[in-house]
Amino acid sequence: MDDQHGHRAEIRDFLAGRRARITPEQAGLPTSGRRRVPGLRREEVAVLAGVSTEWYTRLEKGHISGVSEDVLAAVAQALQLDEDERTYLFDLARAARHARRTPSRRRDVETPPRIQWLLDSVTMSAAFVRNGRLDVVATNPLARTLHAPMFDSPTTDRRGRADFARYHFLDPGSQDFFTDWEAGAAATVALLRAEAGREPHDRALRELIGELSTLSADFRTMWAALDVRIRHEGVKRLQHPEVGTLELTYQSLDLPVSQRAVHDLSLYTAEPGSTSEDRLRLLASLAATRSRAAEPTDRLG
Repeated sequence: MDDQHGHRAEIRDFLAGRRARITPEQAGLPTSGRRRVPGLRREEVAVLAGVSTEWYTRLEKGHISGVSEDVLAAVAQALQLDEDERTYLFDLARAARHARRTPSRRRDVETPPRIQWLLDSVTMSAAFVRNGRLDVVATNPLARTLHAPMFDSPTTDRRGRADFARYHFLDPGSQDFFTDWEAGAAATVALLRAEAGREPHDRALRELIGELSTLSADFRTMWAALDVRIRHEGVKRLQHPEVGTLELTYQSLDLPVSQRAVHDLSLYTAEPGSTSEDRLRLLASLAATRSRAAEPTDRLG
């Protein structure tokens, strides 16, 4: 399947999936008799969006290029898309306007030294930067120690770089490390789908999704749910091999590192006065000790 047809299939699956989850009652439409399909019919979405059935049918078949933002907004409202899903739909439309047949391999953007200085200055929160494919491209010592099982996993690449998606789905140990594994795995898949909408021609991203689809039944099931997530924040519960149970809050922020790439800065911290804070302090002490031990001897003199 070439790039254009694959993109149309993604649009079709997303719109049809979102249409299927909305009942006529939820849409404020009258109902009568038995229905052959779950959710709304195409003609009902068309009425809600103020377009013809033929037009909406063509859109749901993937013909999205040239569609105005006002019409897309009307469709998004008719399908009751949340903010992330709406952004994803607009990303799909943008990508269709600049369609290319052959995906390209995006050159990885090096993390500027100032970003590493920023991470290293954070001492009581685990701070790291990840790209849209969920590769961890920079960390402070505490983040690396906190996620030691992931960095020690055989799923890291030849440079020792960890990837949240590969670790979640290709290392069985992730289910012991992440207490809420299923919720975290679902969020991971939703983040990858949002990135696929932003960067549909990224060959490395397509290869990652293909690898996970081939090797993990869990990934295939979650990918088929068509969930989208752009922001990543909440509570993370971990079972750390050195300090035991941790309950941490995490927040992610957009981090533009060049005109081309926007990475994500994530920080994990614990509630003040909690047992998790005590354990995080212990990990921070271990991380600082190991970081000093790893420094070149000429810098220690």
